[in-house]
Amino acid sequence: MFEFIDSYPWLMPVIIFFGRICDVTLGTLRIIFVSKGEKTKAPIVGFFEVFIWVVVISQIFSHATNIIAYLAYAAGYATGNFVGILVENKIGFGYLSFRIYTKKDGAELIRILHNNGFGSTRITGQGAITEVSIIETVIRRKAEKKVIEIIKDFDPDTFYLIDDIRTKQKGVFALSSSAGAPRLGK
Repeated sequence: MFEFIDSYPWLMPVIIFFGRICDVTLGTLRIIFVSKGEKTKAPIVGFFEVFIWVVVISQIFSHATNIIAYLAYAAGYATGNFVGILVENKIGFGYLSFRIYTKKDGAELIRILHNNGFGSTRITGQGAITEVSIIETVIRRKAEKKVIEIIKDFDPDTFYLIDDIRTKQKGVFALSSSAGAPRLGK
């Protein structure tokens, strides 16, 4: 498959390095899909992940005869983890749950969130010092920065928690990360 490597041996560590970046990046995505219960995406990504890994490892066993190839393998693995996280953050796959605690009028924050296409629920609670509004909203991950911006603009002293959601069922979800009219989700 890689017969040209005999003529250009310096190319082997490069192929190994980039092959590892690809397979580890796919592995990172596969793990995320598995954790989100994506039954069709995880196996497809896993197939390509393992295929690339088998090609790379076979080249190491048949051609790699120096420490540089092994270092390229390790460096590709480390870089693949980094690239996988970057890709996953860019894709923004899945949903997040925000739990927002504010001393300000929670009804106003609900109105602002609704105007930006996010459904939410308000609960009144008693904090250590005073009454607080607890607002909960479930959003697409791609909208995380926008919701954080809305929260900080509303009340810079707001305390909030963000949780990753594996599944969700029914509710009001924005049409896209750029907001829009709310819709009832499945």
